[in-house]
Amino acid sequence: MSAAGEWPGELPSDLPNETRGRSHRPQTPARQRRLRSRRWLAIAGGLLSAALGPVSAAVAQGEIDVVHVNGPIYMIVGAGGNIAASVGLDGVLLVDSGSAEYSSDVFDTLQQIQARQTAGQRPSGPNWGAEGRSSVLDNRNPPAPPKPVRYIINTGTSTDRIGGNAAIGAQHGVTYTGGNVAGTIGDAGEGAAIWAHEAALFQLIARGLPFEALPTDTYYGSGTKLSHFFNGDGVRMVHMPAAQADGATLVHFNRSDVIVTGNFFSQTSYPIIDLQNGGTVDGVLSALNYVLELAIPEFRTEGGTMIVPAYGRLSDSADVGYYRDMVTIVRNNIEEMIRRGMSLRQVQVARPTKAYDARFGNTAGDWTAEMFVEAVYRSLSED
Repeated sequence: MSAAGEWPGELPSDLPNETRGRSHRPQTPARQRRLRSRRWLAIAGGLLSAALGPVSAAVAQGEIDVVHVNGPIYMIVGAGGNIAASVGLDGVLLVDSGSAEYSSDVFDTLQQIQARQTAGQRPSGPNWGAEGRSSVLDNRNPPAPPKPVRYIINTGTSTDRIGGNAAIGAQHGVTYTGGNVAGTIGDAGEGAAIWAHEAALFQLIARGLPFEALPTDTYYGSGTKLSHFFNGDGVRMVHMPAAQADGATLVHFNRSDVIVTGNFFSQTSYPIIDLQNGGTVDGVLSALNYVLELAIPEFRTEGGTMIVPAYGRLSDSADVGYYRDMVTIVRNNIEEMIRRGMSLRQVQVARPTKAYDARFGNTAGDWTAEMFVEAVYRSLSED
């Protein structure tokens, strides 16, 4: 407040109307409130732009967006499927690598995030005295170069999950443990370590992917974890059998309290069920229930543990609970139709998903509402 008791930048109320603006309209209380709101919105917008810094501005130009989730965890949106990135002093760990055509954009975005982090960590010298304005110290201590990609964890085998493995992992990665060692010690340390469930590796080999795109490290059974903290986080990989497919993996960053789901949870479509590779609707429901069991909401299922979906906005327990209930209702509707002897075509015409199609029911693209209904129908019929 100013000495006159008015907001900074507000014209004194005792000025004549002709000096208060070009419109020469009387400054009624309602108009004053509107002008004040616009003024503070402009100020807030400027402050927000300054806070977001160069990262958001740069990624917007490349049609890729960045959301800071918690601690060192970021969500990269627009490179195919959502990518979760742990960025910090230990380097970069990616959960999924997006589609191949966006690999260079993803790598540039990671470098921008690291540059911003480095700028924020550099101490500012004293701001008094002539010696405090010298650039000698800054020139002798330049900013540290960006750290490499150390790990990539694939939650599944679709092209929007593994497309950047070769370009990002092999070309820009440097692992602690050797990475893609091709029989000689000369290439030890070249390429990031790429983790996945062993069933996912078998599926990718069957598809004939090049060696650089394949996982270098696999696990079997219920799950595994990195042998050390990464950027201050414990990183756990949990097998979600028969979710999207038999090789689906959920990733949990313990300290940051962030879960990355993969394709069994999306904010823009029904869950993807790959029947040929072992996916089932009941496997999807089991995975969603596991997320709800693992996540801890801040208050009444909202906030708390943050959940990165395959597509769409950042989520919490309430979003997953709604999605789980939706899948359960559609599943039960189709099961009842099967019990009545209805054929697949009859079930599709009946549209058991119509209550949710406005939000999740895509009519075109790689995964439509009709394809989801067929997958659920065949999954339940085989059981």
